Amino acid sequence: MAANLTIFFICILVFAYGGYVLPAWLWMKMSPTKKRVKSKELPTVTFIVAAYNEEEIIEEKINNCLNLTYPEDKISFLFVTDGSTDETAKIIKSYPNIQLQNHAIRDGKSMAINRAMQIINAEIVIFSDANTMLNEQAVMHIAEAFLDPGVGGVAGEKKVFRIEKGGANTDGEGLYWQYESWLKNFDASFYSTVGAAGELFAIRSALYVHTPREVLLDDFIISMKICLKGWKIAYTKKAVASEYPSENLKEEKKRKKRIATGAFQSVFLLKELLYFWKYPRLTYLYISHRMLRWIICPFLLPAIFIGNLVALNQQPDLVIYVLFYAQCGFYLLALTGAWLNAQNLKHPIFSIPLYFIFMNLNMYIGLFQYLKTTPTGTWEKAARLKKGISSNY
Repeated sequence: MAANLTIFFICILVFAYGGYVLPAWLWMKMSPTKKRVKSKELPTVTFIVAAYNEEEIIEEKINNCLNLTYPEDKISFLFVTDGSTDETAKIIKSYPNIQLQNHAIRDGKSMAINRAMQIINAEIVIFSDANTMLNEQAVMHIAEAFLDPGVGGVAGEKKVFRIEKGGANTDGEGLYWQYESWLKNFDASFYSTVGAAGELFAIRSALYVHTPREVLLDDFIISMKICLKGWKIAYTKKAVASEYPSENLKEEKKRKKRIATGAFQSVFLLKELLYFWKYPRLTYLYISHRMLRWIICPFLLPAIFIGNLVALNQQPDLVIYVLFYAQCGFYLLALTGAWLNAQNLKHPIFSIPLYFIFMNLNMYIGLFQYLKTTPTGTWEKAARLKKGISSNY
């Protein structure tokens, strides 16, 4: 019994971390492809950057924006600096072609975006963080994706610069996003990308829904609300947002705790996504790629190990022994990675298992945080390895 349960739990883990792709691929191959007539005219675009106390990086971000390739008469830029206490707003004011919206009180990113959206007239809104730099053709590629009339939003590709210095997270975070990008690209080909990253995503402005102040994963909630209206979130690898990794695991923990807390919050805010009869493909992707990974898998890891120990006493066959020693080896690599990280050393063989365990441990912290406190929509920034670069809000 324990052996069968252990193997079943492992299957769920494998399914959530990529195994779901095979059934989806078969489903896609057996379904007819619908062709839609695409528009030919590029849409008008407003580019929104929410920046809180980003004086050290904001000028670089502005120059990056102004160098983006897109017809000048079809694009405008709006920077929101609500609650900033440094020189961020002053620097933005020195650029006449950048519109500034500044509110004295820091109410959180969701409220900042809500206010910004009230003055938007463009067909498309692109959101980007102050600490991410885009390739020159990013806006053009995003706009082209919107020529498909069934697309309600577009997610860009996030990349993390590889840094030789730094802790284990510099290897783990970069590899994680390469893996996530592959899954997002597949999800979009099957039906829709399940959520967008705040570093770079876009929506049809008419589809925007007011986001509550306490929301922590505004990018995810905004994009999924659009999916619930019957639209799809496209994915374009050609629109790239690049950023530097967190300085160390301690700084990365700030991000992961917020994301984990927001994950549990999202499950309750997006209950409609579980209506399989109404959104069959979307629900399949949401449960497989998100819910299992966020809610179930972190608790499966100890369950698999304990079940394996029990199975060793009940049914000590070769498979059970292999599974047990494989787990022991994996956790030993992670522990070695933690020790190396404490010595300011790293190697991908050890860093990647450590980062995987680190992410799942933060889901426990996120659950505790969600149950213990009421989210406010603001959070502590995580310092980035490159001087002056840090995460927004």
